[in-house]
Amino acid sequence: MTKLTVLVTDDDQDIRDGIEIYLKNEGYNVLKAADGMEALEKLKNNEVHLLILDVMMPNMDGITATFKIREERNIPIIMLSAKAEDSDKIHGLSVGADDYVTKPFHPLELLARVKSQLRRYVQLGTYNEGVTKVQIDGLMLDEEAKEILLEGEAIRLTPIEYKITELLMKNAGRVFSIQEIYERVWNEEAYNAENIVAVHIRKIREKIEADPKNPRYLKVVWGVGYKMEK
Repeated sequence: MTKLTVLVTDDDQDIRDGIEIYLKNEGYNVLKAADGMEALEKLKNNEVHLLILDVMMPNMDGITATFKIREERNIPIIMLSAKAEDSDKIHGLSVGADDYVTKPFHPLELLARVKSQLRRYVQLGTYNEGVTKVQIDGLMLDEEAKEILLEGEAIRLTPIEYKITELLMKNAGRVFSIQEIYERVWNEEAYNAENIVAVHIRKIREKIEADPKNPRYLKVVWGVGYKMEK
């Protein structure tokens, strides 16, 4: 299998170089950038499978870069930030990041998250392996193409948004708790997962629902969790 490439973007060279050592030891190709503008340039000229992106950088910060990346690309994005408040994490996730790591972090924790995100990105579609297409009115899951289509038009989803939608569509009518969604999609124990899952659900609704406040497909079951209406 071709080596997977990770783009490490941080204005601190020591952090870039330190992350590079751990990633290369695991067999990944590594590209490095010092700010968001350089990261966008590297993405244009290289095949990148995952992006590690610092929030606070000169020239172009991580939030702005994520907005621009999500206009064209759905690769996993792990954000790095010195801020630990939940509101900052939610902000990062709401603009399209898939995961969030607070500085200072242990390199092995970051490496574990990289592996988890790449596993989902490269091997999407692990639930109910015999099913390749699911149709719910105008919404269709095409597992072979790794796409969600609305009225025949592909919807641009991040890898995490795709996995949540896939899980719910392939189990239409079943209610999943927030904890179960988090553990099935993130492959780790749920801890303070309510806001994180809610942000992704809101983003999915904005993309698949004609009226996100009165959803046809993705329903909340108050006090229990979420389901995809049949």
